[in-house]
Amino acid sequence: MDIAVVGGGIGGLTLALALHQRGIPCRVYESAPEVRQLGVGITLLPHAMREMAALGLAETLTRRGIENRESCFFNRFGQLIYTEARGRFAGYPYPEVGLHRGRVHLTLWDAAVSRLGPERLLTDHQCVGLEQTEQRVRLHFRSSRTGAAREPVGADVVVACDGVNSAVRRQFYPGEELRFVGINTWRGVTRAKPFLTGRSYVRAGSMERGNIVIYPIVDDLNGDGRQLINWTAQVTQPGYDRNDWNKPGRLEDFIHIYASWRFDWLDVPDLIRRSDVIFEYPMVDRDPVDRWTFGRVTLLGDAAHPMYPRGSNGAAQAIIDARVLADRLAEGGDPRAALRAYETARAGPTARVVRANRAHPPDYLIGRVEELVGDRPFDDLDRYITQAELRRLSDDYKRVAGFALEDVAPS
Repeated sequence: MDIAVVGGGIGGLTLALALHQRGIPCRVYESAPEVRQLGVGITLLPHAMREMAALGLAETLTRRGIENRESCFFNRFGQLIYTEARGRFAGYPYPEVGLHRGRVHLTLWDAAVSRLGPERLLTDHQCVGLEQTEQRVRLHFRSSRTGAAREPVGADVVVACDGVNSAVRRQFYPGEELRFVGINTWRGVTRAKPFLTGRSYVRAGSMERGNIVIYPIVDDLNGDGRQLINWTAQVTQPGYDRNDWNKPGRLEDFIHIYASWRFDWLDVPDLIRRSDVIFEYPMVDRDPVDRWTFGRVTLLGDAAHPMYPRGSNGAAQAIIDARVLADRLAEGGDPRAALRAYETARAGPTARVVRANRAHPPDYLIGRVEELVGDRPFDDLDRYITQAELRRLSDDYKRVAGFALEDVAPS
């Protein structure tokens, strides 16, 4: 087989490495003219790190990030609601790691260049369409840099890993719109002293009144003890227009929401104001679809199942997609049957995660406390909800997302 992977992000590169490991050749076509360390933070949960371990990359990624020790949930007054151990500190065989997204991408890219060979990773190739017969698929590209058409490419199988705005998906679902319900997001990274344990993943506040996620992604910057802290601010703003991926965020659009969030463990507005960069993103997803596979073409990752980034699960689900698809293709036989088997295995579980991220993501328990207590500080949280009930809510999400402790066995 000759497989064309459209998109050289986390999902596409993981697929390329998994295919190579199984002796299946492929080429990766990435739209960016060059691969650079871009973006902000990402968390690789234990089930994602299990897949990275199978590719021989878990130790490298752990060294390049920060292993999370605990996950903490606070209300918007800085009061601790619930905390739990994470990753290996919770008994998992794999760590939970916070990293700079660019470091994850470059780790995968460098591994793919080394293992597949640089000639199999082609940048500056933006997919603009395809057609297929019973035997082959013909892909059309243009240069992202100049807009000039490139020579068409033939392949036995095409896997679309080209993200939430997938050009390949658009060919099969023309006119489909992203689902936006008024939640806008701002993200940044700040150089700051460690907070709490220095290995803490924090969620604070509710989506209705302002939510923020904060965790470190680089340790001991410049040998001065500071960390690079990733933060994500998000709030529901009914009636507001959807913000954009392609412009920097403006502090004045959201800083007022967090003006009073000065806690004894962190000054949130100061953290935001001192950020190196601020990006804005709309929080969008798509309604799950039952069909990802069309003949010799299939979808993977955000091209197949874009989901709210509320459970650190988008990358993990793409990484798992890649392993399952590579396994099905490695079984031999008609590749079209392998693509359908992959779809059957993954469409249901990912649809459940999409729906859970809408209705019952990890920070749902903060909203539940706010609902029970009201928008005010509490004196005795146990009067309203027990720690056992909060633990159950947290564990319910892990089971849906596939990283309950019993689910994450060594591969």
